[in-house]
Amino acid sequence: MIAVTLYTKPGCELCREARDELGALAAEYPHRVAEVNILDDAKLFERYKHSIPVVVIGETRLVYPFSSLDLRAALHSNSRLDLPAHDP
Repeated sequence: MIAVTLYTKPGCELCREARDELGALAAEYPHRVAEVNILDDAKLFERYKHSIPVVVIGETRLVYPFSSLDLRAALHSNSRLDLPAHDP
């Protein structure tokens, strides 16, 4: 299973759209999404306050704007690796 991290905050409509797009790809690329609220961490807030949603899949970091094709490509490239999502 592919590990995905979605950096988000409450009320973020673009984050909801990213979550929905990831959900639509789950049958093709099984993954689990860990949502991280950037408001819970001052460093994450400073880093991502102007760029959420941010999706991390393995070594791939997608910063908005990104498309469902970008998500698909990142999931595909990590589909055989099953790397943990992380924030370097």
